Amino acid sequence: MLRTEQLSLARQVDLVFKELQEELSGLSSGTVFIQIRNNAIGKFGIRHNPLTGRSGAFTAAEEGLTPGQQSSFRLMALESLKYKRRWTHGEISYEFAVRQGMIVVDATLESNYNMANLMIRYPRNPQTAESSDQSYG
Repeated sequence: MLRTEQLSLARQVDLVFKELQEELSGLSSGTVFIQIRNNAIGKFGIRHNPLTGRSGAFTAAEEGLTPGQQSSFRLMALESLKYKRRWTHGEISYEFAVRQGMIVVDATLESNYNMANLMIRYPRNPQTAESSDQSYG
């Protein structure tokens, strides 16, 4: 059985977009988010408000992304991975909208670190701790 950590991050992102294909076909804007831990995608999904209410009633949703727009979106998401440097935990979010028939995407890459991991990697040395603690005031 193939496990997520055995797939490259790019391949995992590709699978995310395949899974979201039907949902994206009904949306013209929103944010796709991908949570990463140890370079493996865990939770992912779309944040959106598909219903617009006016005068006590909801209007029908706009047309969603076409297959061509979804393909462009997926390619931009894969291209954005080139800007991920060194970190293994975090979140990538892709805010998207259709403007004049073209899909526009803003990617945000967020790295997350855990102080407990640093304390293991850089154990406190009692001899040097006094002098370094003083520098923090």
